[in-house]
Amino acid sequence: MALLQRFRRRDREAAAPLYAAVVAKAREPHWYLEGAAPDTLDGRFDMVAAVLAMVMLRIEAEPPGDVAAATLSKDLTERFVDDMDAQVRQIGFGDIVVGKHVGRMMGMLGGRLGTYRDGIAARDLRDGLIRNLWRGTPPSDQAARYVSDQLQALHASLASVPLTALREGRLA
Repeated sequence: MALLQRFRRRDREAAAPLYAAVVAKAREPHWYLEGAAPDTLDGRFDMVAAVLAMVMLRIEAEPPGDVAAATLSKDLTERFVDDMDAQVRQIGFGDIVVGKHVGRMMGMLGGRLGTYRDGIAARDLRDGLIRNLWRGTPPSDQAARYVSDQLQALHASLASVPLTALREGRLA
């Protein structure tokens, strides 16, 4: 059992540079200044989820059955879960409710992936961003357009980044 836990921990650690790059990208001030993303706990979660979704969509673009892509996706998702677990505990939630909150956050990430996948296809993420990032209260059209355009540019730039570079935390 301890050996299995060590392997799982190592897998999660393998995605640590990529997850750190996702969080760093989501914390860039321009999202909160030019993009008017709420600088709140929910707003920061939503920016991490949005950037993470762009990275996950990039990984998803690999050919079906690509083991390296599947592994990276799994490792990155587990890092997200670990981080959300730690964040919820830091806020002060007890063991009994942590799992429920993290489970809800995973569901939120899954929903955002679908929404942003559709938005990328339509070349406009604003509707999904208004629903998720701004929780239904639209910002100025300029701010919504800014965040939509920036996330689409990130998604487009990730298309040329090899998986090995992604794993190392290089987003460009």
